Amino acid sequence: MSEPATLLRDVFGFDAFRPGQEEIVRAVATGQDVLAIMPTGGGKSLCYQLPALMRDGVTVVISPLIALMRDQVRALRAAGVEAGALNSGNTEEETEEVWNAIGAGRLKLLYLAPERLASVGARDMLQRVGVSLIAVDEAHCVSQWGHDFRPDYLRIGELRAALDVPVAAFTATADAETRAEIVERLFSTRPPQQFLRGFDRPNIHLAFAAKDSPRRQILDFAAARKGQSGIVYCGTRAKTETLSKALREAGHPAIHYHGGMEADDRRLAEQRFQQEDGLIVVATVAFGMGVDKPDIRWVAHADLPKSIEAYYQEIGRAGRDGAPAETLTLFGADDIRLRRSQIDEGLAPP
Repeated sequence: MSEPATLLRDVFGFDAFRPGQEEIVRAVATGQDVLAIMPTGGGKSLCYQLPALMRDGVTVVISPLIALMRDQVRALRAAGVEAGALNSGNTEEETEEVWNAIGAGRLKLLYLAPERLASVGARDMLQRVGVSLIAVDEAHCVSQWGHDFRPDYLRIGELRAALDVPVAAFTATADAETRAEIVERLFSTRPPQQFLRGFDRPNIHLAFAAKDSPRRQILDFAAARKGQSGIVYCGTRAKTETLSKALREAGHPAIHYHGGMEADDRRLAEQRFQQEDGLIVVATVAFGMGVDKPDIRWVAHADLPKSIEAYYQEIGRAGRDGAPAETLTLFGADDIRLRRSQIDEGLAPP
């Protein structure tokens, strides 16, 4: 087994671990069950990618975020690691390439959307290909208390029982109730080793303002930071389109992003955001989860976020390189009406 520090340098290009990473990497690599709560930008993905290279067999990464999968698979391949993803955003060629790599025994990391676990074929395939570790990203999705409950996540427990391999679960936001439910649903047979890291991101400046001509407030905020990469989060799809148009008319390179766009358009937007300097993305919360662009200098909320956890996740896109970053959150009475109606329309129990 290669030493973690050697792989860290040779494959990932880092001279040293961030605080708290190394002990998690060692625990995961030696096959312990792990639940790690780490701040956004704290380097969660490395804590399962590096152990995957230290262990024999395939590491399956369950993630709800297609943008994140694409991002990580691209980065791993660039570093010479065989990785692939199976999700609804794939082209037929991409899916075929992944199956070929699995068949040839070359694949080290396989990213799967949780919906895939519903298919008997996927479970049979995972039993055949020599899975040695299941990594669960955004593990709060398993919890009714979490801010993004996804029923498909409940199948991970069944998968773990069928494969009988260790599980490493990661999230940036989990209070005591959510942690207890993650443990109950993913680690029912034996309790995991838990790592709880601080949430503070001292390089991010937080600001709030009451709505007073909110479009002008956002345009002024962007104008004062012209040329810097930023994200503006909006409560509705329509608003992302009108606000990105207003930013373009004010001379900023800006695009919109929401879940109602065609898959190709979404992919193009993600690609532009990764590759272009100084681009502003105006988006619903469908964008940015796990997207690891280090130099996002600001995040603005044109509407009040859905919850404290959502707010923390969304501002966490900023300043991942450790340099100073800024946020602005606008709020008004209409936000409370919008969020209340979304809660009433939601499927969660009272």
